[in-house]
Amino acid sequence: MELQKTIEKVWNNRSLLSKTIYCNAIKKVIQLLDDGKLRVAQKGEFGWQVNQWIKKAVILYFPTQKMNKIEVGPFEFHDKIPLKKDYPSKGVRVVPHAIARFGSYVAPNVIMMPSYVNIGAYVDSGTMVDTWATVGSCAQIGKNVHLSGGVGVGGVLEPLQAAPVVIEDHCFLGSRSIVVEGVHIHSDAVLGANVVLTASTKIIDVSGPEQKVYKGIVPSRSVVIPGSYTKSFPSGDYQVPCALIIGKRKESTDKKTSLNQALRTHEVAV
Repeated sequence: MELQKTIEKVWNNRSLLSKTIYCNAIKKVIQLLDDGKLRVAQKGEFGWQVNQWIKKAVILYFPTQKMNKIEVGPFEFHDKIPLKKDYPSKGVRVVPHAIARFGSYVAPNVIMMPSYVNIGAYVDSGTMVDTWATVGSCAQIGKNVHLSGGVGVGGVLEPLQAAPVVIEDHCFLGSRSIVVEGVHIHSDAVLGANVVLTASTKIIDVSGPEQKVYKGIVPSRSVVIPGSYTKSFPSGDYQVPCALIIGKRKESTDKKTSLNQALRTHEVAV
């Protein structure tokens, strides 16, 4: 609570950034994020709760840092935020050229193929971050999630009240799928290749006799593919992208089932 009060005080009075005691408080929050002892958002009794004061600390961390040259063998970077280090002690497999920024948490048994994890993100155990997948700032990724090649999970720092993307345990995101703007994917869901979900994307459950429309959430165990619907504009009718829930992933299905297996169950090839 004292740390939270300190961050709120600096947030309301940026002149305090010139004082070491306040800068140290900000750095302590980032270190706790890096260690997984604090999270930007976590699941509580009444659903997922966002800790806005921690987001404030992440934003405040940038002006306290100076630009530095970072050299990794023949590679050179120029940035304010150092890279995450000491993966062997963390039990994380990191394939060149995977990068995670300091202030992100990557749990034991995570595999990072050449990919990127931004500050404030949380990646839980057993998750695969596949080639060229990106995990944006403050995004929350659950246990045993598979982010396939080229998946884009959006980040969020500002506007401050915006919620981060949440992907719960045992989800499978197909190649080149994109999840942004605080979309919440509940456990065991499967997204087909090229599914794009924003806060305004219609997510239409077509598995029953009548459609059911969601926005911003994918229910647990849903199998989702790209789709479109007709929308009228002044110049005529056009097809607008959406996402289609074509059925449910069976609870009896192995948690590590491939995307193709989940889609084959519903006789859909993507």
